[in-house]
Amino acid sequence: MNRRSVLAAVPLTVAAGAVARFGLGEAQAAESFAAYVAGLGAQARAQGIPAGITAAALGGLSPDPKVIHFDQHQPEFTLTWAQYRARTVTATRIATGRAKAAAQRSVLAAVRARFGVSAVPIMGIWGGETDFGAVQGDFQVINSLVTLAWYRNSAYFAHEAIAAMRIAARGQRPLSGLLGSWAGAMGQPQFMPSVYLTTAVDYAGTGRPNIWTDVPDTLASIGNYLHKAGWIPGLPSSEPVLIPPGFDVALAGRAHHLPVSRWMAMGVRRFPGAPRVAMATEASVLLPDGKQGEAFLVYANFEAIRRYNPSDLYALAIGTLGHAIIA
Repeated sequence: MNRRSVLAAVPLTVAAGAVARFGLGEAQAAESFAAYVAGLGAQARAQGIPAGITAAALGGLSPDPKVIHFDQHQPEFTLTWAQYRARTVTATRIATGRAKAAAQRSVLAAVRARFGVSAVPIMGIWGGETDFGAVQGDFQVINSLVTLAWYRNSAYFAHEAIAAMRIAARGQRPLSGLLGSWAGAMGQPQFMPSVYLTTAVDYAGTGRPNIWTDVPDTLASIGNYLHKAGWIPGLPSSEPVLIPPGFDVALAGRAHHLPVSRWMAMGVRRFPGAPRVAMATEASVLLPDGKQGEAFLVYANFEAIRRYNPSDLYALAIGTLGHAIIA
């Protein structure tokens, strides 16, 4: 399961109502949370998590109001494309990315050979997620996940909290080192705990994948994620295009696929230096800010990036940033 699709898909209502829980008053809300945590601990132990780990992980937790606030104000779903691009695809980030890509050229080549994923989306995700590891988040991952599990009455976040405990139980990362975003995403690639367990790569050969401080492990892990998401070697995820004045906006959207040749016959124009694609390749036209804004052709690999984050703006920004870095 991807890292954030549930954040977009699950409604902000829970059994008995999460908002109602907070409206009960502090004492009653604390009692409700404590009961939930006790039940989650029992569930974790039933799934093989040692009692010592569950006690250390869940002891003294309390709902984090910052997590709930961020959950309700996700930028991928509140900003325009122009605003999101200005925030994500910056000159500083591009310059930093170019230097990082040059330093990791051999690793990126090895990852491409192993997983069939080019440096473009890997650098875009690495930069877009954590500024190449500089901003990984300082939330206690298990506290964030338990807050979301309780607030949303979410089996998904409960599962992720138990997965985080499993990481500690396996000796792959101490509980104190499980830091990340408000949504529970960890390390330089911002993997959810279950994704770490199934997808993180021990490129460096240390015996455990280190996505927090090891750059080769991070790049290989992103490559593996995209590979498992169905990345097609040699195909871009997206590219900017020009649409004709009379373009029918009803044709725009990811659900409407046509060969590139058909789009061009309708007046869509690609820019010089556009990625090489066969004219029979199917693509969709996206108009994220409407007909007067930028236009894009998006390909099958666009959906692989959306597995990382189910936002069109996110996937467009990752492709734009990655191409700017790997110019």
